[in-house]
Order: sequence, then C-alpha cells, then structure tokens
Amino acid sequence: MTDHPQQTKKLLFIIGVIFVAFNLRPAITGVGPLISSIRIDLGISYGAAGFITTLPLISFAVFSFLAPQLGNRFGYERMVFAGLVTLMLGISIRYIAAPPTLYTGTALVGIGIAISNVLLPGIIKGRYPGRIGLMTAVYTTSMSVFSAVGSGLSIPLVQGLGLGWEKALFAWILLAMIAALLWIPQLSRPVKNEDKTFARLSGPPIWQSKIAWQVTIFMGLQSFLFYSLITWLPEIMTGKGLGIAAAGWMVSTMQLAGLPMTFLTPVLADRFRNQRGLIIMIGVLYLTGLTGMLVSTTTGWLTGSVMLMGMGQASSISLALTLLGLRAANARDSAALSGMAQSFGYALAAIGPTLIGMILDVSATVITPIVIFIGILVVMIAAGLGATRNQTVFAHVKE
Repeated sequence: MTDHPQQTKKLLFIIGVIFVAFNLRPAITGVGPLISSIRIDLGISYGAAGFITTLPLISFAVFSFLAPQLGNRFGYERMVFAGLVTLMLGISIRYIAAPPTLYTGTALVGIGIAISNVLLPGIIKGRYPGRIGLMTAVYTTSMSVFSAVGSGLSIPLVQGLGLGWEKALFAWILLAMIAALLWIPQLSRPVKNEDKTFARLSGPPIWQSKIAWQVTIFMGLQSFLFYSLITWLPEIMTGKGLGIAAAGWMVSTMQLAGLPMTFLTPVLADRFRNQRGLIIMIGVLYLTGLTGMLVSTTTGWLTGSVMLMGMGQASSISLALTLLGLRAANARDSAALSGMAQSFGYALAAIGPTLIGMILDVSATVITPIVIFIGILVVMIAAGLGATRNQTVFAHVKE
C-alpha cells in the first residue's frame, strides 16, 4: 500500500507526457490542408502562404538552442508548462484572421512546441534512465498519431462542421488546455534537482563532442528528408503519372505505414549496446523505397515504395529521438544534446522544402529530387553509424 502514491505519481507523469506529445504537431500539420483557403481569404501570395508552414520550423531552430538553458534555470517541468501556455497563446492570436496575427501566432505556436520538443527527452532521461526506449516509444507514437490526425481533421472540421479555417485551427487549443491541466502535478518538482542524473553543472560545450555532431547530422538529415517529402511527395507522384487525389493520399499512406516502426524502433534501440543494426535496417527500407519510387510508374509499385519509405522515415525519427537519451550520461547532457540536434535539424528542415521546390522549378523531371534524396540518405546513414556507437557524448572529452 505504501507504493500507491508513488505509482499514482508515475501514472500521472506518463499520462502527462502522452498529452504533451499529442500537442507537438497538430497545430502545425493542421495548417497544410487549409493553406489554399487561408491564402484566398487573406489575399496573400503563394510564397507568403508557404511561409506559414516554414515559420514554425524557424522557431524550432532558434528556441531549440535556448530551451535547455531555460530548463536549467527554471526547471524542465516548469518550462514544458510554459511551452504549453505559449502554444495556447499562439493558437489564440492566430484566430484573428489577419496576416500579422497569423504570422505572430504561428511563430508562438512554434516556440511553444520547440520547448517541449527539446526538454521531454531530458525529462525522460532523468525520470526513467533505465527505460528510455519504452518511454520514447510512447511519446513518439503519441506525437506521430496526432501529427496524422492534425492533417486529417482539418478539412472535416471546415466542411463537416461548417467551421472557417480560423475556428478549425483554434479547435486545437482544447487539446493544449487538457495537456496543461494534466501537467500541473509535475510542477511540484524542485527547480534545482539534486538527483545525480542532473549532476553536470559545468563542463565542455556540447559541440566539442564528435558523437554529438554525428547525432546532430543524423537528426538534421532525417528532418530534411521528412519535411521535403511531406511537402513535395504529391508533386513527385503526379510527375510519375498519378492523379492529384491519389498523389495526395500517398502522404497519408507514408505516415500510416510508419506508425508500427515509430513504437518498435525505440524499444529495440534500448535493448542493444549499439544501434548499428537499426541504422542498416533504416538504410535498406529507405533506399529500397526511394529506388522503387525512382524506377516505378504503376500505382501498386509506387504505393509499396512509399510504404517502405514511411517505415524508414518513422524508424529514423524515433531512433534520432531515442539517441538523445542513450548518448547522454545524464538529463542535463540529454537536454543539451537535444537542443543542439533539434536546432540544427529544424534549420535543415526549413531549408529542405524550399530547396527541393527550387530544384523542381528548374528541373524538367521529378527524378532529380529523388536522386538528391538518395544522396542525402547515404550521408545520413554514415552519420548514423557513428551516432549509434555505445558511447556518451563526453566519453572522450577532457573536462
């Protein structure tokens, strides 16, 4: 009976993590299907409308560097709560249908999400140092499911319930409010945690670690591939001869095919001393999918190729997030590595869709971006083989 309060605390923490993870994507992924309505309603250009989806990634890149410092000063759990409040503020400001409020609100949405993005791996490392894989699997799967839900619900909210795009985007504030309420029990933890997992108070900068750079490059390139494919896969599919509707469904197919791998990959990663076998698996899945997309022209083969890409894609993001805990000796190092890897990663993610778009503008064929994706994948796998060594980020750095 004496363990009952402790078990309740653990359960509240896990539920809190799940609901925070639910909020890490839909306020962003819900925008894509509504871009056309937003552009027409506000009278903005295609470029200005495209910037709506790029702006959160810029916020991610900037605030991923700042989040660990804020977490160390004010407490990781408190900053996650502050991130949820910032997310709600951004959603509220975005409800006012005008370009300045739309951009300001979207930037705040990105900032709020970035804080939780970076600090959750550190919190998990501190609370569950021996179960990083399982806990990472729980929150990455929760995040991925609602990422897909965000895309899928936007049009039904507008057409089925008769809401405008403003109300459809504003609806996500309910999910953020629930998460904030469920996270309140975590605010009682002391700011200056004396637990040994938070022991690193000083030491060399994270960027002096070779393995930190390998994790960062792996994270960055998988983000580049993900956001580039999410943006331009329909265009590539229409270039391969598919109709517009079928091409659009390919994005959903890619995400749904990856969901089992989103959960399984972190669990498997935690069971091995190094994760090079998983890197090879990711390389085979992704390369087979990209090669299939390169040479196929029939709907069946293209669908199979996209599913394989989705599996490789889901495994790579889950493994990247798991490495933020596995390659760190304590929660503070994990947060520092998370900030470095995600900042660089989202900076690359912000470049990817624009770069591929420019290539499609000047290229006469959709083959060119696929070849570029294959080249990016090769570098990503090389970095991953280094990042999955059984070492922590400061193992060979003299303090």
